[in-house]
Amino acid sequence: MKVLITGGAGFIGSSLAKTLLKAGHDVSLIDHFSSYYHVERKVEHLEEIKKNGPISVHRFDLLDADQTLAHFKAYTYDKVIHLAALPGVQYSLKNPLDYIDQDIKVVVNVLSAAGETGIPHVLFGSSSSVYGSREEGPVKEEQASGKVKSPYAAAKAGAESFCHAYQSLYGFKLTILRFFTVYGPWGRPDMAIPLFIEKLIKGEEITVYDREQSRDFTYIDDIIQGITLAFKQDGLSEVYNLGSGSPVHLTELIQLLTQYFPSAKVREDTFRRGDVRHTWGDISKARNELGYSPEVTFEEGIRRTIEWAKSYHEL
Repeated sequence: MKVLITGGAGFIGSSLAKTLLKAGHDVSLIDHFSSYYHVERKVEHLEEIKKNGPISVHRFDLLDADQTLAHFKAYTYDKVIHLAALPGVQYSLKNPLDYIDQDIKVVVNVLSAAGETGIPHVLFGSSSSVYGSREEGPVKEEQASGKVKSPYAAAKAGAESFCHAYQSLYGFKLTILRFFTVYGPWGRPDMAIPLFIEKLIKGEEITVYDREQSRDFTYIDDIIQGITLAFKQDGLSEVYNLGSGSPVHLTELIQLLTQYFPSAKVREDTFRRGDVRHTWGDISKARNELGYSPEVTFEEGIRRTIEWAKSYHEL
């Protein structure tokens, strides 16, 4: 099977690429190596990917509609999974127009090119942020109302609408996957868990913005399981939550981290604009229709992540 992963040098994309290569698939990546976080990390991702087999890497910005269409005309794919995005809630508060470019316009370019060239199946990596702030859970796929809390979330919600529009126009199979707070080895360094662990390894203070928040933290291997299962989706247009189904309060996260770092210094700060207080995904649809079943407990996931981080930061 020939698979294109956009954003393939990122955290989820590189993990997916390694899994697909091990399974014997023909994998290509598009990435423009955004400087949102260190480009060196993405280069390291590529080196890790290449250990698992040959891969085609195409470096350009999908914001260029002509180049995007030219690429899709030059290469044939069975599946395209669009993971390229500008992430980050807090960054989006200061730079909202960047998210219109990278998280909406880019999606339109990929959808249009996929439709024009007859790609059979397009998968889109969305986010739990499309649900806005939910005090009660878990949330089902049909509960995304559009009442979001940040420009990042608004861009993801808008991109989902474009996905449905282009599926209707071109008739390709569409799968929208809403990821819930993904973590694990090689995790994106600006997210809470890898950021906390790196600081604790270095003996630095960590800052918690309201301990009573909770997140449906999901280990990377479980997310990759969900994506690969979605390759076999029935039906033309489906949306699935991919999470652990078990939310964790930040207080619990801090308690677990202090077991590994007893001298941890924690500073309390106030809740931040744009963040949501709680995420908790109902994963019954993915479980029933795809056979999705998260396997890594939060305690085990944290253990593996800390073990990797200690090895990585000692290099």
